[in-house]
Amino acid sequence: MKKEDCFYLGKIVKKYSFKGELLAKLDTDEPDLYDNLDAIFIDLRGNLVPFFIESSQLHKSDLLRINFEDVNTEADADALMKTELYLPLDLLPKLDGDKFYFHEVIGFTIKDQNYGEVGTLKGINDSTAQSLFEIDRDGIEILIPMNDEFIVKVDRANKTIEVNTPEGLIDLYLS
Repeated sequence: MKKEDCFYLGKIVKKYSFKGELLAKLDTDEPDLYDNLDAIFIDLRGNLVPFFIESSQLHKSDLLRINFEDVNTEADADALMKTELYLPLDLLPKLDGDKFYFHEVIGFTIKDQNYGEVGTLKGINDSTAQSLFEIDRDGIEILIPMNDEFIVKVDRANKTIEVNTPEGLIDLYLS
């Protein structure tokens, strides 16, 4: 399994017991969707390795308490500390309307109601306080805040996102 065929689910953050149980912090708004998994991929030194789950249950809202098969000691658990968890993309719940996963809209064309076609979405920067669309317009990078008020429509069939940005925002990048 390759990382590009998967989505990031979370990270193992601490040990729960001396019997190898671990707590994972999930990167999701709906942790209950991932309560009864059979298996999960763990990133070990750049390789995704499947681990089978004996039992799991939600622990304090966004933590998942996991008991992996063949992880029975504190030493086994220590070896998995701070590792990232992944699942295949086909396990993601389908979103509709104007909700989307970041990976699914890369390559979409961004169209502004006032400006017209802005360019191609090449990435999403979510390391800032507000996530930003990173748009390529003939080699010029244009950043548009990913704000619900700006996103008018996500058209999956035509691979476009229609936005309505404040007057002059796009021109700032082109002058």
